[in-house]
Amino acid sequence: MSDFPWLSVLIGLPLVGALLLIAVPRERETLVKQFALGVSLVVAALTGVMAAGFDAGGARFQFTEKYWWIKEFGVHWALGVDGVALTLILLSVILVPLVILASWNEADRSGGSDVPAKRSAKTYFALLLSLEAAMIGVFAATDVFLFYVFFEAMLIPVYFIIGSYGGAQRSYAAVKFLLYSLFGGLLMLVAVIWLYPLSARSVDAGGLGHGTFMFDELSKMSIDGATAKWLFLGFFVAFAIKAPMFPVHTWLPDAAQQSPPGALVLIVGVLDKVGTYGMLRFCLELFPGAAKWATPAVLAFAVVSIIYGAILAIGQVDMKRLIAYTSISHFGFIVLGIFAMTSQAQSGAALYMVNHGFSTGALFLIVGFLIVRRRSARVSDFGGVQKVAPVLAGTFLVAGLSGLSLPGLSTFVSEFLVVVGTFSRYEWAAAASIIAIVLAAVYILWMYQRTMGGPPVPAVEGMKDLSAREKWVIAPIIAIIVAMGFFPQPVLHVINPSVGHTLARVDQHDPAPSITGNVAENGARP
Repeated sequence: MSDFPWLSVLIGLPLVGALLLIAVPRERETLVKQFALGVSLVVAALTGVMAAGFDAGGARFQFTEKYWWIKEFGVHWALGVDGVALTLILLSVILVPLVILASWNEADRSGGSDVPAKRSAKTYFALLLSLEAAMIGVFAATDVFLFYVFFEAMLIPVYFIIGSYGGAQRSYAAVKFLLYSLFGGLLMLVAVIWLYPLSARSVDAGGLGHGTFMFDELSKMSIDGATAKWLFLGFFVAFAIKAPMFPVHTWLPDAAQQSPPGALVLIVGVLDKVGTYGMLRFCLELFPGAAKWATPAVLAFAVVSIIYGAILAIGQVDMKRLIAYTSISHFGFIVLGIFAMTSQAQSGAALYMVNHGFSTGALFLIVGFLIVRRRSARVSDFGGVQKVAPVLAGTFLVAGLSGLSLPGLSTFVSEFLVVVGTFSRYEWAAAASIIAIVLAAVYILWMYQRTMGGPPVPAVEGMKDLSAREKWVIAPIIAIIVAMGFFPQPVLHVINPSVGHTLARVDQHDPAPSITGNVAENGARP
């Protein structure tokens, strides 16, 4: 089992599925959808089998593969997963079949009744499968150049999904997303190329005498201070754009408003996690000294993102933009946990990536169901939905409460770990972030009250409740949100060893607890 190329198969299956979809006659849309769903379910099942063989107490990277790809440039097809990467791959493969099932008729509607589809359904589902392959690849890559290839490859399907199947302003949103991402990718490419000659000269990397892009070899290098800072910034800016963080976040609200709701689940629920994953994996471990140098500024930007995103969410009239701004706030929490550099905060940040994917994914899916029924995402176009569609309203409430980190639901555990872990080292940052927890209650409950509460407005009086297909989409996510809220330990058990490796690389230890007050003055009581 350990010799089986699990990760290559998981990357290859969706790509082969996407290519086979092209051969299906355009008019056979039902077959296209069934085939895409079947491929995604097979990928999810195989990932589950692979994950069952992961040993949390074993080697850091497991299911490893390493083959020469471009030998002249030291580039390998090198794959492997640690606990953090494995949980994010599981998040991806769980969400993709649910998104395909939720998007059964999405390509036909193309973001609104007044916006005709420019491409066929088979192209839409082929793009979703291609995106799945890229998402698995980016989390599994252990060669930095290969990581960059997957990092950029994700842009292609997302650009065409937004540009061809989005709303009225889809072209503007797609181009803005692409330009922001390409700018960040260009900076990272410069940094990646710079690493190659540095590794050839590095004695710390084993005196190789040749360049390399392998993560495990690069992480052993000692890079001089000024060079490390520039390299850190090249990676960090690219990841901050992808995350997204203030002030390079503005592409997300536009992309969210114009994207099809199903694809938006993957863009915000998974794709944006590549930014925070990259910070945790590459920024901290490849450039530990520069990461410590940048920490005060990064924490400040993280706190601004937390509060700024929450405040702007309150004023939104479009539900997709509102949830996008809440995600900017949530990503601020994740970055805060990563750069607090304590075991609690980083474990919480890694868990937050997973929990946010499910809670925000549920919100976008339910908003998509509402858009199908009302042909609008505006808050003011709804009212009284809970009286005519109680199941839909109930799932919306659970997903919303998870978004505001209600105890007993998944996001609470991760947010609590981030705040507590940050407080032990940076009290000011943790205290400031608490403001967003109050604001979260405002924007979530306000949105729910305006859309679901009160008497039904005329436009929703005949609204249908969730269909059987829609229940199959949302039920697994709600179950995960509740289960993770009460019992997150299995996921933390997988994540914690990876966090320990990262903290060891940056030479950080949890602060010793301080004893104050009468106990400190009078000594410990017997």
